[in-house]
Amino acid sequence: MMATTISLITGGNRGLGRATALALAADGSDIVITYRSNPDEASGVVASIEALGRRAAALQLDTSDVASFEAFRAAFAAILAGWGRDTFDNLVNNAGHATATRLGSTTVDEVDLLFAVHFRGPYFLTQTLAPLLADGGSIVNLSSGLSRFAGDGWSIYGAMKGAIDTLTRYLAKELGARGIRVNAVAPGPIATDFGGGTMRDNEQARAFMSSQAALGRVGEPGEIGDIIATVLSDRARWVTGQRIEASGGTLL
Repeated sequence: MMATTISLITGGNRGLGRATALALAADGSDIVITYRSNPDEASGVVASIEALGRRAAALQLDTSDVASFEAFRAAFAAILAGWGRDTFDNLVNNAGHATATRLGSTTVDEVDLLFAVHFRGPYFLTQTLAPLLADGGSIVNLSSGLSRFAGDGWSIYGAMKGAIDTLTRYLAKELGARGIRVNAVAPGPIATDFGGGTMRDNEQARAFMSSQAALGRVGEPGEIGDIIATVLSDRARWVTGQRIEASGGTLL
């Protein structure tokens, strides 16, 4: 029997993070999620994971606050010790937010926050946690279809995700000697509450984006969770340094 894996998912209290946590739990992994400001949501995800027969915990983390990462590492290490481990197996850098940045009305603060959450945070969190990541482990960074195709008003967000695509290749090279794989998963339009829930709630927007996809619809959170779980698994053991787009063929 394979040993139980332990996975850490940032922003795991909702959306794609929640879907990823549940998919990994269904595959047999114990789960630690982070949340920024909604402990009740996080508790609900923990309960859902435990209902699948897996161990689960939630820790507060603001990925824009690099100064808090050492304390987070200590709290995470304490959970691992309680589960009889001093390492973990999978890291999913998922936490994020959406801010439109149209040329002419974008502020420095908006750009700084997008950089802090979507690039600086994942980089320094990975650096902080790398000593705890087991040799042979795996990392998935969340990218976006918007790093390949251009959407009106998403220039800085798309640029940050393009930077994540590049960072993924470099991390794969740096960590490869330890057998650690690093890949990026790039969702297209998905029916979540991200960006105000447009793809979930706005039928006109859903219809338009469905018309742009080869598979003729927008995606569902569980489909991205399944992709991430597959990329993290041993079934993808020869894949590293790749940007894997899961967009249903949007704007091919």
